Amino acid sequence: MAGLASWSQLPRLQALTAQTGAAPSPGFRFTDVTSQAGIQFQHNSGAFGGKFLPETLGSGCAFLDYDRDGWQDILLINGTDWPGHKKRRSTLRLYHNNGNGTFTDVTSRAGLDVEMYGMGVAVGDYNNDGFPDILITCVGQNRLFRNTGKGTFVDVTNSSGLGKREGFSTSALWFDYDRDGLLDLFVCNYVKWSPEHDVFCSLDGKHKSYCTPEAYRGATCWLFHNRGNGTFEDVTAASGIFDSSSKSLGVALFDGNHDGWPDLLVANDTQPNKLYRNQHNGTFKDSAVEAGLAFSSEGKARAGMGVDVGDFDNSGTPGVAITNFDNEMIGLYRMSGKSFEDIAPQSGVGIASRNSLGFGCAFLDVNLDGWLDFAVANGHIDETVRNIRGNVGYAQPPELFLNGGKGIFREVAAEVGGDFDQPKVGRGLAYADFDRDGDLDLLLTTNNGPAHLYRNDQLTGNRSIRFRLMGTKSNRDGIGATVRVFAGGLTQSRLVKGGSSYLSQCELPVTFGLEKRERIERVVIDWPSGRTEEYKNLAAGRCYECTEGKGIVPQDGY
Repeated sequence: MAGLASWSQLPRLQALTAQTGAAPSPGFRFTDVTSQAGIQFQHNSGAFGGKFLPETLGSGCAFLDYDRDGWQDILLINGTDWPGHKKRRSTLRLYHNNGNGTFTDVTSRAGLDVEMYGMGVAVGDYNNDGFPDILITCVGQNRLFRNTGKGTFVDVTNSSGLGKREGFSTSALWFDYDRDGLLDLFVCNYVKWSPEHDVFCSLDGKHKSYCTPEAYRGATCWLFHNRGNGTFEDVTAASGIFDSSSKSLGVALFDGNHDGWPDLLVANDTQPNKLYRNQHNGTFKDSAVEAGLAFSSEGKARAGMGVDVGDFDNSGTPGVAITNFDNEMIGLYRMSGKSFEDIAPQSGVGIASRNSLGFGCAFLDVNLDGWLDFAVANGHIDETVRNIRGNVGYAQPPELFLNGGKGIFREVAAEVGGDFDQPKVGRGLAYADFDRDGDLDLLLTTNNGPAHLYRNDQLTGNRSIRFRLMGTKSNRDGIGATVRVFAGGLTQSRLVKGGSSYLSQCELPVTFGLEKRERIERVVIDWPSGRTEEYKNLAAGRCYECTEGKGIVPQDGY
C-alpha cells in the first residue's frame, strides 16, 4: 500500500503532464563526441570460441585527474587474448584531457602500456601525496600503479603486499574504514574460475555456451588495510568480510545509518546482496537481510551486477539502486522506517527495466534541477539470447530516468539525442564534467566493442555549484565526506565516493543542480575525520576547492 500512496502524490512531472497533455522536455541534449574527442578504443574480451566466463563481463572505466591540472582524464580498462590464442596486443588506455574538448592517448608515456586481463578500476590517493593512484582488478593478479606526480605510474603490486594473490576480481573501491586518514582497499571477487577449470555448459547438449554463476563456487571479497608505509595488510578474515559463498560484481560506499563510519553495499550475482555495517572497531557485520537489501521483495536472490547509492529523494538519507538480470527489474530502494523498501515497480524504473540486463549505473543530476536522476548501461551476456527469449536482445539501449520527485522517474533515453538510445552491449558507466561547463557528461563502455563519451549540453539555463575536497586530517581525496547544500528551500546531499556503478569510477568532485538559482544559502561538509565545516552565501556557476581546516577557495568557473 505504501507504493499506492507514492503514486497518489502526483509529483512535479505528473502535474506538468496533466497540464500540457505531454511530458516536458528533458531540458538537455547528449552529443556523442567520442570520435571528435580523439578516443579510439576497442575492448578485447579475448573471445576465441571457447566461451570462457570472464569474456562476458568486462570492462570498466574511470574519470580521474591524474596530473592534477583541474581537468578530468579518462581511463579505459581492457582485456587481452587468452594464452594459446594470441592474435593481438591490447592494453588499457589512459587519455589526457587537453582542456579543449579533445584527449591525447598517453598510455605509453604514463607507463601503463601493460598487458593484463583487466576488469575494473578503483582510483584513490592511497599515500596522500596529492596524486591519484590506480588499482586495476583482473582475472589473475590485480595490479596497483602508484602515481609519481610526474605524469607517470609505477607498478607497485608486489612491493605493496598485494601481489601473489590471484582471483577473478571485479569491482573495487578505496575507502577509509577505520578513519585513520589513510585509504584502505576493498576488492570484489566473482567465482572460482580458471581456464584449466572451465566448466562445459550447453543449451542444446552439443555446443558450448557461457555458464551461469551457479556452475562455479563463490569467492570471498578482500579487504586490505593501509599501513601508511606503502604496504597493505590482508584483513579479510579478521574484519568479518570473509564469505566464500559470495559472487560479487558491484560495491558501493555509503553511510546508511548516519554514524559517520563508512559501510559497504555489495551486489551479488545469484547470491544475497551484502550490507557490511562498520562496527567502529575494524570489523564489519552483514545486516543486509534486516535492512531489506539482501533479496527481492519476493524473497529471492537476484543477479546483482551494478550498484549506486544516492539521496534521490532529498531526504538526507541515501537510497540504493542495484541492476539485475533481465526479467528481474532494477532494485530501487529508499528508507522506510528502519529498513529499505524496493519502490522500483511503482517508481517507473522497475517496469521499464524488466526486459533489460543492467550493469553500470549512476545517480547524477543530469538536468541540474536539484534532483538525482539515474542512468543505466544495459547489455546481455550471450549473443544467442534472442533465440531463447524473443523479446530480449544482446545489444540493448541504455536507460536514463529523470527524477520527477516523490519517487517517480520517467525514462527519456530516446529523447536526449546523440544516438544515446541505440542498442549497445553496455557494461561500465561513469560521469564527470570533463569540459568544465558545470553539467555532468557520461562515459559508457561496451563488451568487446568501443567506448562512448556523451557530452551533456543544457538547454534551459539551469546552473550548478561544484565542490572539490582536499583532506588534511582525513584522507587527501576526502572520500567518505558528506556534502550538503541548502538553497531555496531545497536540501541536497552528496557523498564523496569511490567505486559504485560496475567496474567503474566517477569523478570525485561533487555537483549540485540549482535550476536558475544564483546562490546557495550554505554548504555543510562532514569530513571523515569527524570535523564539520560550514560556508555561507556562495555563488552558483563555480567550483569551490575545500581544504579541511583551511577554508574554501572559489575556482575560475567550473
